[in-house]
Order: sequence, then C-alpha cells, then structure tokens
Amino acid sequence: MKIIPYEVKTGEENMQIDSDLLDYAVTNQIKEPIFRLYGWSPACISLGRNQDDKFLNKEFLKQKGIDTVRRLTGGRALLHDNEITYSFICSEKYLKNGEHIISSYKEICQIFTDKFKNIGIEIDYGTKKQVKTGYDYCMLVSTGADLCYQGKKLIGSAQCRKHGYILQHGSILYDYDKNLLKEIFGEDTNTDEITCIKEIDSSLKKSDIIKLLTKP
Repeated sequence: MKIIPYEVKTGEENMQIDSDLLDYAVTNQIKEPIFRLYGWSPACISLGRNQDDKFLNKEFLKQKGIDTVRRLTGGRALLHDNEITYSFICSEKYLKNGEHIISSYKEICQIFTDKFKNIGIEIDYGTKKQVKTGYDYCMLVSTGADLCYQGKKLIGSAQCRKHGYILQHGSILYDYDKNLLKEIFGEDTNTDEITCIKEIDSSLKKSDIIKLLTKP
C-alpha cells in the first residue's frame, strides 16, 4: 500500500488531490492501493455531491472563516475542523467483494478496526439503527458504513467509483464543537449518537492517531 504522509490543505485543495489521485489510479491501472491522511485549514464544510446547500448560512460561515467545498462522494455535509480525514483508493479487483458496496466499505474499514484495536479501542459497526433522513449533518445519519465506539459513531465514510476504481474517504472525529455544529446545521448534536477520540481517551494526541494509522 502506498501511504501519502499527513498534510494540511484547504478544502478545495484536499478534494482536488483526492480527485487527481483517483484519476491517476484509473489512468495507470494501479494494483497497489493508495492511503492518504489529511487535515483542513481553514475549517471547511464539505457538501455531498448532490446535496442542496440552501440550509447553509453563508454569511455566518464567512464571519467564522469557514470554507465550503463539494465532494466527489455523496451523502450529507460535514464540518472538517478538529478531525483526521482519510482517503483510500483501489481497484475493485483489489478487494474480495469490490463490486459490492457495503462489503467493500467493510473491507476497507478493517484497516481502522485493526489499527485501533492495537491501542485498546474496539470499534465496529455497532447495533443496527434506523437510518435518519432529516438531518443535513452527516455524522447524525446512520448508514452501513459507520464505524462506532460503544454504539456511537466515530468514523463516517463515503465512496465514489470510476472505471472500476473506488475512492473511499471519511472523517475520523478527534474533537468537535457541539455549539458550532448547532449554529451551522440548526440541529442538536446528540452526544448519544456520536463520539470522538478525545472523549474515548483524552491522553491521545492527533499526532498519535496519525502515527498509528500510517505505521506499517
């Protein structure tokens, strides 16, 4: 697996890099997957590919210095702030069940299950929950691609596909500002639904997680 070192970029730059890497994989028919970790500066809201942005108060975001960008992948909006974002690109043929969406999510997400287990954090797909469709904020929506800690969503992921290749990227919450999320999305962030690394183990630094995920 080719690992691209962690870097912090703007939202537009991050989404362009993911897009360019997917195109590179398709053009060169790569066999080895690409794994990338990154951060965002300034904070940025990414919108799902077909998501309506009418719910956003753009003047408020401007005052807060928060950018917006549109993702290649579908789903709901995310605030990318105090988190670690990943992208994983591979051929469908690289996976055992690459053509099956949920199975491919689970194969790719096994990376995180295995890595976090090494530091005593057991994450899984949690108990099956009813999908909530009324929210604009992605972390409040339950899907088959959620990784949970003790039933609370920690990692949310999304995919897009191009000519037999998969781009899966997602958000690993390190910490979050509940009040800011409510101001942006107009929705209560129920702490019974989501969690973050800082809540699980406050001694873990963001750099510890980055090192954990990129260690061979």
